[in-house]
Amino acid sequence: MKKFVCLCFCVLFLFVFSGCVSKNSIDDKNIVVAASQTPHAEILEQTRAFIESKGYTLEIRVFNDYVVPNEVTASGEVDANFFQHLPYLEDYNKNNKTNLVSVLKVHYEPLGLYQGKRTSLDDLENAKIAIANDNSNGARGLLLLQEKNIIVLDQSKGTNVTVNDIIENPHNVKIVELEAAVIPSQLSDVDFAIINGNYALEAAIPKAKLLASEEAGSLAAQTYANIIAVKAEYKDKEAIKILIEALNQENIVKFINDTYQGVVVPLVN
Repeated sequence: MKKFVCLCFCVLFLFVFSGCVSKNSIDDKNIVVAASQTPHAEILEQTRAFIESKGYTLEIRVFNDYVVPNEVTASGEVDANFFQHLPYLEDYNKNNKTNLVSVLKVHYEPLGLYQGKRTSLDDLENAKIAIANDNSNGARGLLLLQEKNIIVLDQSKGTNVTVNDIIENPHNVKIVELEAAVIPSQLSDVDFAIINGNYALEAAIPKAKLLASEEAGSLAAQTYANIIAVKAEYKDKEAIKILIEALNQENIVKFINDTYQGVVVPLVN
């Protein structure tokens, strides 16, 4: 009887313990990717047939923020993520002592300057302009404002600029820093806003409200390309190689061009 009770306890312990541990494995023939809904998850969906033809299945887990996808990738709960550009990833690694790496540049989303309460860049005096509050997207927004001659930044800082590096502000604009994901919902409360391409798509902001955007052929297209990120020890795994191959198929380029019409620009082959 004692042996039976002991055996039951051990079985129960193993059951409970196993329930607390992620069941995902990079080698289990199921590729799990954390992604933003638009356009990332939509692009990944187009890889499903190719991945299945290689004997794997694809699971896409959608997130609506810029933090959790890296957390679950670093923990091994998912195999990869697709939602960010390299400067953001490098900043995340630095702040969280993680070792996530980029394995593929998939597409580029030109950052856009949109109308809010005001409709013209000729009407800038004392305007409130929203930009993202994270380091990389915030810097990118400031650089776009400089490109449009709205502010002047300290050139010695390169791309690592913050609002503290504004050295000339001839129109006395006020920079409002907000979480990137919420900026579209605040468009009616500011005069202008700089919005990430995926969030502009998700919010269905009319293209008529777009006043300016980064050039698709610029350095920003490579610097801020949206990437597939994985744990460093996963980068040579068969599952990741298949995911990369799937994203380099011609149907992916066609889908991006046909669906997003310049708001998302493919960088894969």
